[in-house]
Amino acid sequence: MRPVVLRTARLELSVPTDADVEAIYAACQDADIQRYTTVPSPYERRHAEEFVPKVAREWDEAVHLTWAMREQGVLVGMIGLYRLSGSGDGEIGYWMAAEARGRGLLTEAARAVVDWGFSPEGADLVRIEWHAVAGNVASAKVARALGFAFEGYRRQALVSPTGRDDGWAAALLRDDDRTPQPWAVLGDPIAAVAG
Repeated sequence: MRPVVLRTARLELSVPTDADVEAIYAACQDADIQRYTTVPSPYERRHAEEFVPKVAREWDEAVHLTWAMREQGVLVGMIGLYRLSGSGDGEIGYWMAAEARGRGLLTEAARAVVDWGFSPEGADLVRIEWHAVAGNVASAKVARALGFAFEGYRRQALVSPTGRDDGWAAALLRDDDRTPQPWAVLGDPIAAVAG
């Protein structure tokens, strides 16, 4: 599959390039990114250098589709649709650079990715899953804002470079009403989400 560029009011989503290596490396020094995602820990510069060509290969294979999120040309995070089965299923994943958090950028980017993922002109998915380490409230608030329905708690289900973690799971179907619903694990009223 050829890489696709998505645009929102404030962001451009496109494949990461060699010019992004330093920004990726710097962002992935963040303890939360290392704790809550599958990036290597510790994260070395070579990991960022290897990541860029890996993303290009994965677009060719149409199994993992990753976009760099850029605000006015500055890399602010990564987002993607992963584990595309060829049967209409995929999983959304993302991380946001620490200095870009709290302004709703992630929710904005994720909405564009979900819309493209369900579009017949895009990935034509029927179901998009979301998984996160239990306790990753910021990620959960983004998924909830997009209309994902919480599906449960998965014991020791998530494997990362740091070991196994309990996980939260949610999903969104193409025809779902995307109105955010309360999630018991968040224990708070639905509020405006700042990604």
